Order: sequence, then structure tokens, then C-alpha cells
Amino acid sequence: MRKQLLVGVAAAAAALSSLAALADITAEEQRIVDWVDAHSEEAVDLLAETVNIGSGTLNFAGVRRVGDVMRRELDALGLETEWIEMPPEVNRAGHLVGRKEGSGKRFLLIGHLDTVFEADDEFQAFRRDGDIAYGPGIDDMKSGNVVIVYALKALAEIGLLEELPVAVVYTGDEEYAGMPLDVSRGDLVAAAKWADIALGFEGAVMREGSDWATISRRSSSLWMLEVAGKQAHSSGIFGEDVGAGAIHEAARILNAFYEELRGEEYLTFNAGVMLGGTDVEYDVDANRGTAFGKLNVVPQKVIVHGDIRTISQDQLDSVRERMRAIVAASLPVTQATINFRDKYPAMAPTAGNERLALLFSAINEDLGRGPMKILDPMQRGAADISFAAAYTDAMAGLGALGRGAHSPNESLELTSLPLAIKRAALLIYRLRHQDAE
Repeated sequence: MRKQLLVGVAAAAAALSSLAALADITAEEQRIVDWVDAHSEEAVDLLAETVNIGSGTLNFAGVRRVGDVMRRELDALGLETEWIEMPPEVNRAGHLVGRKEGSGKRFLLIGHLDTVFEADDEFQAFRRDGDIAYGPGIDDMKSGNVVIVYALKALAEIGLLEELPVAVVYTGDEEYAGMPLDVSRGDLVAAAKWADIALGFEGAVMREGSDWATISRRSSSLWMLEVAGKQAHSSGIFGEDVGAGAIHEAARILNAFYEELRGEEYLTFNAGVMLGGTDVEYDVDANRGTAFGKLNVVPQKVIVHGDIRTISQDQLDSVRERMRAIVAASLPVTQATINFRDKYPAMAPTAGNERLALLFSAINEDLGRGPMKILDPMQRGAADISFAAAYTDAMAGLGALGRGAHSPNESLELTSLPLAIKRAALLIYRLRHQDAE
């Protein structure tokens, strides 16, 4: 499967040969580069404005305020914008969508307005120390939101935006997606079905002195195991009438998962919460609960809650089937069930995604950064780009370079902000240029 992530030598050579005419920055592309350099501090100002608005996923007012700022920017660019409210049962703030019709390849640009830092978190303000800035969501992903706006502004500077068909989707709940997903991600999926190319603007990756392209990401879904046993005096455990008890049965199942499923390429599974005893109460949404038992009583209930990550829907289906088979082989006088819940789908590697990575790598070289390698999907989590990738060519990681996402040390290299804007604008420009050839 790993071979799917690597471009063969012959194929890569042929693709790069077809890009030879674009190997140097053209005069029009230089105008884009120069404009971005001249407006880089304005981009930082927009970043600071949005970072200073707390917008944890459940801080609906804050999410909407960040949406208002981004809507102002998209409106100024001539996009038709809409704030899409979620139904009350989804319990999320909603999404901002901007659209513009045109001709040629249709582009979907994806960002998100929310952060993991809720209103009562102390980490709430933008702070700059030279070329490094700190703040909640500055890396994940308010800088990426700014990159989208300024890449479109750069394209507007050379007159390309006027004829460019583009949709911008800023989701309001990427960090904690509302349910059901067909509602909370319905507008994103619709935009993906319209688009020819989807680009995700979460942070870029730089490791070992090289930039890396993201063309695949693993899924993220949930499982919950519930085990029932017979409550009885512990002196009778393992007997014909009492059986193994719920905790021994849960241990058997978890050990079998470990022994039989562990090690498969691109598969990980985790048991994040486990409660067992005579009485168990568990809040699924809060991942919090209580358990009570006595040392001389055989436990009658266990709940285990965890996640699964895979590279494709086929792999996920296969893993779930094998987990069900393990669960079904119960120890005496016990019964277990396992249920699954879809969350983020996989962004599988495709030939179309690889072609985007090749073009992006050529742009990176033209900007003096060197070629890009393709990132192993084990190195990135799930993201909204995955909802689009099933319908169109896609690439992620077009944002700036940051560190410490989801922590009070979250930071951004401000010098990477204009770099990310240039790379995004030039990628759209060259993809558009291919249409004219």
C-alpha cells in the first residue's frame, strides 16, 4: 500500500518534463510574488485580528465573529457569501461559504474558524516576538484562513480572480464536528462535488530541512465495546453458573485486538476510556463516567470507548468486521457487543493528488525552497479535506509553518506566511494556466 504514496521514477520524470515550460517564474508570476511581499504585514494584521477573537468550537458567538471578519474579506473580493446555520440538534455555530462562478477548473479552498480553546481558557490573545507569533489557533488554523484570502487577493492583483470559479468553505466545527455528519458536512461535500480541485489550508509540514506535501490522511472513527457478565460472589468466578465476569471478557477482547490487528500498515486503534464493575455510568459525549464495584463481587458491566484510523474505507470495513468476530467469541456467561461511529473519512492517495504534489514541488523549487517529498499519512491526523477528497483531486497542508497546535505554546513562523500565500497563489495560477494550454 505504501507504494501508492510514492510516484514512480518514470512517471515522475514524465510529469516533471510536462512542467518544464513552467520551470521558471514568469513575469506575471513575479507580480504575484512582489505583491505578496508588499502586503505581508497586512496579512499579519488580519491574522492578529482573528486570533484575538476566541473561537473555541462551542463558543458559538466567537466562531461567528471570526466568520464575520472572514466574510468581510471575501465580500471585498467579490465572492457571494453566506452564513449557513446548523439545525439546533447539531449544536454548532455554522459555516461560512463564499462562491464565485467563472470558467475553467473549479477550486474549493477549505479552512475552519474554530479552535480547541474555549471561552474559559487562559490562552486567548495574539502575541508577537520578532518573527514568531503566539496565540490560540494561530497555527490550527487561523493562519491558513488568512493564506486563502491573501492568495485570492494576489490573484485579483493580476486580474485572474475575476474569471476564476472558486468556493471557499470555512467550517465552524472542524475541531469537534457536529452530528450527524451528513448535516454538518453537507455543504462542504456539495462544494467538493462541484469542484475539480480541493485545497486544504491547515499548516504546512517541514521536517529534516525539507518541505513535505500532504496528499493523503487517515480516517478517524469511533468504536464502543459493551460487555455484560453475571454478578455473583467472587468465590464462584469461572464456575459453570458464574462464568468469567465482564472484566475478564473485556480483557480477552482487548488483548485479541492487540494480538490480531496490531501492526497492519496504516492501521491504529486505541482504547481511550474503560470503566468496569457492578455499576457503570458513562457519558459518551463527555468521555467521562463512574464505576463502582467490590473486590468480592464478579463485575457485571464494562464499557470501553476508543478510535480507529485507516487509510481507506476498505481497510476500515475490514478492520470492523474482524473486531466484530473477536467480540462474538465470548467467554462463558458473558455477552459483548461493539458499535461503530463514523467521523472523518480517509483521504486516500490518488494519482490526481500526486500530480498536484508534483506541481507544488516545482513551485517550491522555483521559490528557492527545494523539492517536496510526500508525507507519510501516519504523520497527520484527520481533517475536513478528507470529506472533499472522495470527489475530486485534493491536497492539504497549504498553510504556514507553525508549532505546538492545540497547546498553550501554539506558535507561527511569520516569515512562512508570505511563503504559504505565494505557494497557494502560484499553484492556482499554474493549474489555471494548464487549462489555457
